[in-house]
Amino acid sequence: MSERRRVDGFFYGLYMDVEVLRELGVVPLGPRRAYVDGFVLRIGGRATLLPSPGSRVYGMLFALTHAELDRLYTASGLEQYRPEAVLAQPLERKTPTPALCYNLREAPASHERNPEYAARLQRALRRLDFPPEYVASVERA
Repeated sequence: MSERRRVDGFFYGLYMDVEVLRELGVVPLGPRRAYVDGFVLRIGGRATLLPSPGSRVYGMLFALTHAELDRLYTASGLEQYRPEAVLAQPLERKTPTPALCYNLREAPASHERNPEYAARLQRALRRLDFPPEYVASVERA
């Protein structure tokens, strides 16, 4: 497989920020705002998505190489994330996009909270102009 071949990844946490990715040596291409239905955001020590019929999570689609995805999710503290296939709906297009989305193997415990992460994520979501009601919901995630 070519190391230059890119696949779409759906990012719902702080990796939505292009500058964060670039600091980690990743060159994201084709940024698109999108959402995925059937999941809810949950923030414990870190963010993850949990299946939830009728729910919607917003994030960014980026085209990355497999090597770049490996670099992101083999970093210290992120080893518990695993790729899952999702169907992301770009906000600016009608055609859904298959994408990889990395989630924790196990949901955070109900008592786990990370208000600092939630606040940083809200700032990123506002900068990216996501729906205000979704941005507000992150505080409760």
